[in-house]
Amino acid sequence: MERYPGALDEAVDGARQQERHYQLLSALQSLVKELPRCAAAGRAGPGRAGAGRAAEAGPGPARAHRPSARSSFQQRLSYTTLSDLALALLDGTVFEIVQGLLEIQHLTEKSLYNQRLRLQNEHRVLRQVLRQKHQEAQQACRPHNLPVLQAAQQRELEAVEHRIREEQRAMDQKIVLELDRKVADQQSTLEKAGVAGFYVTTNPQELTLQMNLLELIRKLQQRGCQAGKTAL
Repeated sequence: MERYPGALDEAVDGARQQERHYQLLSALQSLVKELPRCAAAGRAGPGRAGAGRAAEAGPGPARAHRPSARSSFQQRLSYTTLSDLALALLDGTVFEIVQGLLEIQHLTEKSLYNQRLRLQNEHRVLRQVLRQKHQEAQQACRPHNLPVLQAAQQRELEAVEHRIREEQRAMDQKIVLELDRKVADQQSTLEKAGVAGFYVTTNPQELTLQMNLLELIRKLQQRGCQAGKTAL
């Protein structure tokens, strides 16, 4: 009889866990139907949503898929996948992990955006200085030497523009590589946390599925579905 109260508590806790699992699963099934076409269109993954914006001087590259991809990805979010996701969300830890990962992602995107913006400013100043230098040289040049000077200045201008293009290309490659590393870190972290559908991959379809799963988790957070909250 001494063990009866403990067994009763375990039964009550188990019933509460089952009820919460059902609530989370029902909420996930409802949210899947609301997935926008843009979510199923295949943004490049958990952390790549900002890759294109950072690479284009603004804090994601998007990979275009046919609009019909929406239904196919909804089908991949099966009952089993959603049930496993609901189980992983029961104690609220995954919500905190996802929030932390998103904050790190945003800080990374902002840093990369600022780095590219500084490079663009440096290039703008370089062009201005070179233009001023050429104008002053032409003004001081004797007329019969002007064609030779202009030819030399054109070669210098082309060399500077080539340097600018190479530096921009190197910066964009750095941004993509850094964001790819962040994606892999996110995938590994969520896999270790037991979140269904997450593992390290570069497969575009798998990345899109993971992005959709993150979107579902984020929407659950907005609805107040963390552990200890009942509003769904």
